[in-house]
Amino acid sequence: MEGQSPVQLEVERLIRVHGRNRTALMPILQELNRAHSYLSEEAMLCVSKELGVPRAEVYGVATFYSFLSVRPRGRFVIRMCRSISCAKQGKFHPVTAALMEELGISFGETTPDGLFTLEKTNCMGMCDQGPAILVNEDVHVKLTVASVLEIIDDYRRKAKAEGFGKKIA
Repeated sequence: MEGQSPVQLEVERLIRVHGRNRTALMPILQELNRAHSYLSEEAMLCVSKELGVPRAEVYGVATFYSFLSVRPRGRFVIRMCRSISCAKQGKFHPVTAALMEELGISFGETTPDGLFTLEKTNCMGMCDQGPAILVNEDVHVKLTVASVLEIIDDYRRKAKAEGFGKKIA
C-alpha cells in the first residue's frame, strides 16, 4: 500500500468490488470516469495492469463509448440530444443557441472554470419530450430557452454549495 498513488488505491478498491477479470473492465472504467469526469492515462494503465487486459484494449473501450472520456471534462457534462425527433419539436435551435451563449462555449468545449462541458449525443429515448439534455445522469426534457437557463443556474448553485472551484459566479 505504501508508495501507491491515489489512482492505484482507487483501482484496487474497485477491483475488490467488481473482481479481477475482463468482465470488470467496463464497470471499473465507468466508476473511474464518473468520479473524475474522465479516464487519465495513469488510471487506464493501472486498470490494464491489474486486470491483465492489454493497454490498447482499455484505451479502445475508453475511446469507443461516448459516455467515457480520455480528456478532462467539466463537473457537469451536458449532453444535448441531436436526434431528428428532438430537432422537430421546433425549439431545438433556440435552446441550443441559448445554452451555448449562456455557457460561452461550443459543443466539445469546457467552460474556463471547469464547471460545464457541452457535448452532442445521439438519441436519449426522449423523442416525444424533446428537446432534451442529459446533465451527468439527470434528464431534462421539453426544454425552452427559459427552462434551459434555469437548469444552468440550478447547477451553478449546486456547484457553489458543494464548494466547487473558485471562479463560480
